[in-house]
Amino acid sequence: MRVLWTLPYLPWPITSGGKARQYHLLRQMAARGHAITLLVQSKTPLDEAARAALQPLVERLIVLPRRPLKHPLTLLRVALSTRPLLATVNGHAPALSRTFARLLDQPWDVVQIEHSYGFEPYAAELAQRGQPFVLTEHNVESALGAATYDKWPLPLRLLGGADRWRQRRWERQVLSCAATVIAVCDEDAQTLARIAQRPARVVGNGVDTQAFAEVQPDAAAQRVLFVGNFEYAPNLDAVAWLLDEIAPRLWRARPQARIAICGHALPAAWPRRWSDARIEWHGWVPDLRDVQRQASAFIAPLRAGGGSKLKVLEALAAGLPLVSTREGISGLGLSRRQLGGPAPLVRVADEPQALADHLAGLLQDPAQARRQGEAARDWVCAHHDWSSAAAQLQAVWEAAARLAPRRAGPAPATPAGQEAPCA
Repeated sequence: MRVLWTLPYLPWPITSGGKARQYHLLRQMAARGHAITLLVQSKTPLDEAARAALQPLVERLIVLPRRPLKHPLTLLRVALSTRPLLATVNGHAPALSRTFARLLDQPWDVVQIEHSYGFEPYAAELAQRGQPFVLTEHNVESALGAATYDKWPLPLRLLGGADRWRQRRWERQVLSCAATVIAVCDEDAQTLARIAQRPARVVGNGVDTQAFAEVQPDAAAQRVLFVGNFEYAPNLDAVAWLLDEIAPRLWRARPQARIAICGHALPAAWPRRWSDARIEWHGWVPDLRDVQRQASAFIAPLRAGGGSKLKVLEALAAGLPLVSTREGISGLGLSRRQLGGPAPLVRVADEPQALADHLAGLLQDPAQARRQGEAARDWVCAHHDWSSAAAQLQAVWEAAARLAPRRAGPAPATPAGQEAPCA
C-alpha cells in the first residue's frame, strides 16, 4: 500500500516510548513491503544518524523544522489561541501545510496522522478534499495534564485547568473527523470511543524481544533501575515519589540497595536535590541493555500517564523482575491471576511501603527474582512482540484502504524543486 504518515517528531534517536513505537512500527510495516512517505515536523534537525536509521525504511523522508518553543510567534499564538497548548505549539506551520497539500495531490491508500496535538497543519486540506484519515493517539491527552498542572501554584493551576478543558474540546473535534481512531490499549480505546462517538481500534505497544533476549540481570548488584523520558511529566512525578517516599523505606530494609535513574532530558538539578551516593544518575544511554545487565530489578512507580509503557515491556523482555504501581502496568493485559498468587509475573502496589517491601524481597531472594523475571520475559515474548502490533496495524490499513478515494491513472509527479527538502 502507498501510505502517507505524519509525525510531530523524528523517531530517531529513540529517546521516548513514542519514538520507540514509531520506529519499530515503521520498521515492521516497511518489511511488509508498504511504500511509506514519512512527513515529519521536528524541533531537532535531521542529522546523518537519523537519516541512516530512517531512510531505508521509507520511500520518501520529508523533514521540516518546527518553530522553537520560545519563538515570539509561538508565544503569541499560545497567548491568543483557543486551542490547547500542545496543539498550538505544533500548529500554524504554513510550509508543512503546503507540503502536505502537494502530497495529497497524489493517490494514497492510507493517510495516517500521529497525535491529535499534531493535527492542525493538516486539518484544512483533509476537510477540503474529504480525505479519510487514520488518527493514532498514544495517550488520552486531556487526562495527562494533572501530572503537570496539579503541582503548579494555584493561579497557574487555574490556567492549567482551562488548558485541559481546551484539550478535551480539541480531542472531540479531531477524533470526530477521523475515519479510524487508533489507541494503544483497550482502556484508552474505550475512552477515545466515548469521545469520538465511534469504536476505536487497538494497535498495542510492543518490544523487540529478540534484541533483549540476551540480557541477563545481575541479582548480586542490588541495583533498582528506572528509565524514562524526562520531558514527560508523569516520569518527573515518578522519580520524585521514588526518591522521596519509596527509596528511604527500601534503604531501611536493604541499606546496600542502589537506584539507577536513566533517560533523556534528565534535569541537571536532580543530583543536587537527591545527593545520596546510592543514587546513580545515568541520563540517556544509547543502548538500554547495558544498564539492564547491571540491574537486579526494575521499578515503575507511575501515578499518571495512561496508555501502555514501553519501558516496562522492555524491562520484562530483559528478564528484570518488575515492581510497579497499577498505573505502571496499565494497558498490558495482565490478568489478576498473573498479578497474584505465589509466583506473580509482576509485584504490584500503590503505597510507598508496599512497593519498598516488594523491592526488598526481590533483592533479598535472587532465586525468586530470577524466576519472576524469566516468567515475565516468556509472557512478553508471547504477547507483545512488535510483530503482533504490526499485524494489528496491517488490519487497520487494509480497512482504511477500502475507504480511500480512487483516481484513474498513475500518481502525478511532484514538480522539481517543490518537495520540501530534508532539513
